Amino acid sequence: MPGDGAVPAPHVPAAGREKAAAAMAEAATAWLDSLSDDQLPLAAYDSPLHPDAEAERLRWFYTPTEHGGLALRDQSPRRQSLAMQLVATGLSTAGYATVTTVIGLENVLDQLEGWSVHWGRQRGRDPGLYWLRIFGRPGDRVWAWRLGGHHISLNNLVVAGRLVSTTPCFIGADPASTELLGGTLRPLQGPEDTARRLARSLDADQLRQALLHPSAVSDIVSGNRPHVRHGDTMMHMQDLWRGQFEDPALDRVVDDIDRRAEAGSGYSESDHARVAITIPPKGISGRDLSADQRHLLRRLVALYTGRAPEFLADAYDTHYACDTALDLVHFGWAGSTDAGEPHYYRVQDPRLLIEYDNTQRHANHAHSVWRDLTSDFGLDVLAEHRAHSAHE
Repeated sequence: MPGDGAVPAPHVPAAGREKAAAAMAEAATAWLDSLSDDQLPLAAYDSPLHPDAEAERLRWFYTPTEHGGLALRDQSPRRQSLAMQLVATGLSTAGYATVTTVIGLENVLDQLEGWSVHWGRQRGRDPGLYWLRIFGRPGDRVWAWRLGGHHISLNNLVVAGRLVSTTPCFIGADPASTELLGGTLRPLQGPEDTARRLARSLDADQLRQALLHPSAVSDIVSGNRPHVRHGDTMMHMQDLWRGQFEDPALDRVVDDIDRRAEAGSGYSESDHARVAITIPPKGISGRDLSADQRHLLRRLVALYTGRAPEFLADAYDTHYACDTALDLVHFGWAGSTDAGEPHYYRVQDPRLLIEYDNTQRHANHAHSVWRDLTSDFGLDVLAEHRAHSAHE
């Protein structure tokens, strides 16, 4: 999806990009050096400059399917620690805490489902089934890495010694809310509650502009597409897995999940078209919000860009502190604004796309994603690199 060429990207100091890339290369090398000969082929893939490797790099998921790479459960404790040290280089402190909390939720979900969901494996809800894969050699002019598993997808690209992309960045939570002794665990509490506060603050005219649909769509609309384009509608559950199951009964389970989700939303094809992703964005623009509402919108954006390493998060904060930049941001809502009810929201400008849904499992199963409409996977920078290399 093309962006508006007149809209500048957030200015990110080169020193920050270089420092992050160096930390990633050091951590990735330490992890790879620790692996056995039989593990390396799973962990280390070809460079993103290789077409087959690039196709695999762009194939990402947020379902409990096989994500590609070396799973945490297949590594020794020391190797797991080195893997997580690499993961931490791609996240802020709060982002890392959120990601690791979501991974731990697999144990809670296993109990919630009566220990019965298996997805063709010995254990269907497994905190060890998060896969790490490196594309190219750390320190090469072009290399990348990703962590993927149920409700987590982190994607990072380094070009010429600089971290150039950290999106798509997906974090979900199932259950979205669970009781603790003396409290409640809600990994995505900030993004959900801040958006709801903004939606509930809108007056009748503002809400008419912001409302995408009276009912919530059952999943994020962009799905796991490698590219987001004008007119994209929600992907169905069957398309969010790496192929079909060997057991046809599991394909029927996925079909049933999709049918229940669609029945819950009540959506028809025309409803899906109504909430399709568009350029220009749908929803109410920042310029039509009050000062307090604009503060909430800035806070909401920061809760997504704040997943990234601090130097990058700070650059986004500075960018959206500018009134001109915030004027271009649109906020859209679908569903009820009451807590505990199914809902979906979208935040979008010519570059930024944020989506959040909490509809499944009686509105206790949330998905959230941060994407860059002009540079997901760093594809624009990679294209420039290829073009420059071809003329050398």
